[in-house]
Amino acid sequence: MASSLAVLISLVACATLASGASGVRVELTRLHSSRLVRDAVRRDMYRRLAASGDTVSAPVSKGPSSSGEYLMTLAIGTPPLSYPAIADTGSDLIWTQCAPCTDQCFQQPTPLYNPASSTTFSTNNQTYNQTYGTGWTAGIFASETFTFGSSPADQTSVPGITFGCSLASSNDFNGSSGLVGLGRGSESLVTQLGAGKFSYCLTPFQDTTSTSTLLLGSSASLNDAGVGSTPFVTNPTMEPMNTYYYLDLTGISLDTTALSIPADAFALKADGTGGLIIDSGTTVTSLVDVAYQQVRAAVLSLVTTLPATDGSAATGLDLCFGPPSSTSPPPAMPSMTFHFNGADMVIPGDSYMVLDPDSGLWCLAMRSLTDGGPSILGNYQQQNIHILYDVGQQTLSFAPATCSTF
Repeated sequence: MASSLAVLISLVACATLASGASGVRVELTRLHSSRLVRDAVRRDMYRRLAASGDTVSAPVSKGPSSSGEYLMTLAIGTPPLSYPAIADTGSDLIWTQCAPCTDQCFQQPTPLYNPASSTTFSTNNQTYNQTYGTGWTAGIFASETFTFGSSPADQTSVPGITFGCSLASSNDFNGSSGLVGLGRGSESLVTQLGAGKFSYCLTPFQDTTSTSTLLLGSSASLNDAGVGSTPFVTNPTMEPMNTYYYLDLTGISLDTTALSIPADAFALKADGTGGLIIDSGTTVTSLVDVAYQQVRAAVLSLVTTLPATDGSAATGLDLCFGPPSSTSPPPAMPSMTFHFNGADMVIPGDSYMVLDPDSGLWCLAMRSLTDGGPSILGNYQQQNIHILYDVGQQTLSFAPATCSTF
């Protein structure tokens, strides 16, 4: 979920995990909606920046409503109060709604965090105002103890985490109680924990029962077969663009055919524009138009048994087919390969084609990017891939996996 801070601060201190802790494991769940595809694409279109040794693990889940983000559950304060927050590698700020909340707060699935009820809350009374393309949140910066882990046996508490105590927000985060930034900036959870690395494995959208897992720290590692690694690319400009995890994408293939995409299509330019980022808070992948049109044409040429239609009005996706039926089912689609510097990421057909439950259309889960911002590798294309962000080594590693058994 690409975002920007209108007010930036420096952390007073960097909180780290307790010495000797084995780490934090967080389960992830995903937000669900009967209009998942349309809602996800609507929000993705504006999610870019408005300005254009120890381990932590946590459960990550697909939540009850809205738009396809993945939620991590953590607890704040003393005594700890659990809340679900959007896990977002495309931003930095950690925040939750705080009591007393004004009429500009959104409905959330858990009670409001009340600073007055916690013995470990402190604030410097410095305000913030953070904007996301489709929404915003404003409040004060504060410090609290955060507790991670899904059961008492594996819980880890970390004091002194800087977060946003939100006193007003737009109504764009329903189904969550806030957001956890996992980006490269100083305010992110990754940086504050001094985690060094983190990994996640996202279960498929159609799987409504399994949870995904996020690991922060030394236990975040890849032991899977077929591991590939590619270096992060640093944006030459200053904040907020350098919070993103940029990757060097050199080309795309469909099945065994390399698409005719210019070599510099995904290049990160000297002025900080262009490039490609990987983002857990964006659902549908967006590609610079010159590349998207090649992908679109290649997919269109392979689907000959279903009528093609523009699904923009119904789904937000312009290349759709069908609706399919028992007599005209969707054809089996070949894998798509993203060729990164040093490694290939293979994306199965089910991870780039999506059946929209509302319209019945079967669509290419990608969209064209024409505004000069970075292309985005969204979480729909990341499902069933175990992905490791090694912040210390400045590399992204990945391997195919069955995330429901992770």
